[in-house]
Amino acid sequence: MIAIVDYGVGNLFSLSSSLRTLGVEAEVTRDPGRLRAAGRIILPGVGAFGDAAKKLAEAGLPPVIQAEAARKPLLGICLGMQLLFDKSFEYGEHPGLGLVPGQVVSLREDLADRSLKVPHMGWNSLDVVRNDPLFKYFRDGEYVYYVHSFYAKDCDVSTLGTSRYGNVSVTGAVRSGNVWGTQFHPEKSGDAGLRLLRAFAEL
Repeated sequence: MIAIVDYGVGNLFSLSSSLRTLGVEAEVTRDPGRLRAAGRIILPGVGAFGDAAKKLAEAGLPPVIQAEAARKPLLGICLGMQLLFDKSFEYGEHPGLGLVPGQVVSLREDLADRSLKVPHMGWNSLDVVRNDPLFKYFRDGEYVYYVHSFYAKDCDVSTLGTSRYGNVSVTGAVRSGNVWGTQFHPEKSGDAGLRLLRAFAEL
């Protein structure tokens, strides 16, 4: 069973629907006992880093997620991926879960072409830079769907895939031990995204 962490800031319906389409058993929960019982965990998220980190803390979930990540596969999606990092500079400085080394910074500040729109929203090809079981059914260069204004940086050692936006190499997918993350939304990325979720379910 895959436990989808419910802490008030995730796009839970589309993610649950995608997993059902794959025939994968999934449960939306914030119950620490159910998270511990799950074979895998997905941490979704949309919105601002600070608000999401606060809601996670209020639910008492960071220590549970950190402990479970040491013994089972965990996938962070979009803001959920950003929360995996050491810290974020989104409207201040906020500590993350510390599961993936690196930091989350402003995309707009790093773009040389100020005419490019932020948030970076829409389809972009993902260049696979490191082979990984997460890409078991995924082909290098396939298109995935992004919606974000901040991105992970200083994390080359963990980076699995990147997408180019102007002069910026956007960190699209990462892995550190049992922890994976995608800045894009697999559940909104059509067949390619479903195949990636299938691979995660088989880890």
